[in-house]
Amino acid sequence: MAYTRTLIDKFFLVIKGLCMGAANKVPGVSGGIVAFVGGFYEEFIYSLQKINFKAFKLLINGRIKSFYTYINGSFLFLLIFGMLVSYFSISKLLDYFLSHKELYVWSTFFGMIVGSIYYIGKDFNHWNKKTILAGIIGLVIGISISFLNPAKENNNLLFIFFCGIISVSGMTLPGLSGSFILILLGNYVLLLVDSVNALYDTFSEIINGDFSFTNNPERISTLKILGVFTLGSATGLVTLSHIISYVLKHYKHITTIVIIGFITGSLGVVWPWKKTVYKIDDFGNILMDSDGNKIIKNYSRYFPDFQISETWWSIFFVVMGISILLVLDWYGKNRKATT
Repeated sequence: MAYTRTLIDKFFLVIKGLCMGAANKVPGVSGGIVAFVGGFYEEFIYSLQKINFKAFKLLINGRIKSFYTYINGSFLFLLIFGMLVSYFSISKLLDYFLSHKELYVWSTFFGMIVGSIYYIGKDFNHWNKKTILAGIIGLVIGISISFLNPAKENNNLLFIFFCGIISVSGMTLPGLSGSFILILLGNYVLLLVDSVNALYDTFSEIINGDFSFTNNPERISTLKILGVFTLGSATGLVTLSHIISYVLKHYKHITTIVIIGFITGSLGVVWPWKKTVYKIDDFGNILMDSDGNKIIKNYSRYFPDFQISETWWSIFFVVMGISILLVLDWYGKNRKATT
């Protein structure tokens, strides 16, 4: 599965990790889609599957090099490094644009998902009663998830661990957005915004020789939540990879068409032209959670007005999103041609 990587391959692998990290943080977008269209999804699942009892046995016996080779360490290290960098750089940039240019961000991701549907489906030639039924099931599930209402925030550590397992689903299942599921579970802000920012602030303070955060109960609690969430994510990543590997090996065509149906159904999540509807009380006031965040009820979708320039700019970003996928497709084909 692994092969000798050139410097440019390593560079692009880090870039793909950056994209996966950013995509995982955007509700409605799956990091697994980046892996799928980037041509390294199966290698990603295969490498995670190698983190098993044999790998830990090699590690315990001090055979570090054998352990590193066995789990395809070079691939995983570069990819995960890109994801981690993304959480403290691209994701913060993404937060900024979601706050100031939300329509254009959603337009770009909508285009990327449309492009991914083309990418995954263009070579699928295994249509029969089973695959058609599987595609319809995936479509229905995707549409159903798009219209679920979010729950309230919950900082119970057992629930946080469960959220960690669920959050990485988007990395192993293309089309299933882990961050969107976290919104439905009510913990998106707590786990992907507050916790990450707390860790970033803590690192910054340590670098500057400031350890005052140790006397901050709220910071310590948030870091503890992040630790449990990370443990849950690692558990889910390894566990789900074994399940997905088995499914891909024995039911590849059905899995592929379910993914296509699911991604198509989830387009409603990232439909660019929508307004956030917040929960209100009997007096018409917007309800807030315990941290002062507005509680989201659902999203009101509408058709764009083609008489305003903003709509045409949005369409431009949709096309740009599709183009990104076509470029990844082109790169993947050229990479295969030279290996």
